[in-house]
Amino acid sequence: METDSGFDLRQHGGVDVFLRDCPTRAVLELIAGKWTMLVLVALEDGDPMRFAELRRRLDGVTPKVLTQTLRALEREGLLTRTLYPTVPPRVEYRLTGLGREVGALIQHITDWSQANITAIQAARTQFDERTAGQDAAAVPAGFWSSPRS
Repeated sequence: METDSGFDLRQHGGVDVFLRDCPTRAVLELIAGKWTMLVLVALEDGDPMRFAELRRRLDGVTPKVLTQTLRALEREGLLTRTLYPTVPPRVEYRLTGLGREVGALIQHITDWSQANITAIQAARTQFDERTAGQDAAAVPAGFWSSPRS
């Protein structure tokens, strides 16, 4: 099981997230996405939710991005999509066992973020005050911008 980069994943028990061709890296990239994390937390209590409910809960998500996120989570086995044959059709989303596991982990991160936001904002302010007026040319363009939205 050799990767394009020449590494043999069998030497690493079949996975090594630090290798670019490792399949777990794609899973981590999905889970680390802003909307993925929020969908997992929204569904973490175990109750199914419909698309419109999720969209209302996730302030700012577009229908296209929510659809893409839900499909990706379904593909990875983290949630199920149940279509009820009604008019109009009713669709519900619910986390699988795997989804509940990762949802609980992300809920801890969410709780930590909310509990520590004051300290984080203070650190941000101190950093901004400390670096204000520094020569912008010393920092490469786009260095501080986030690659994800």
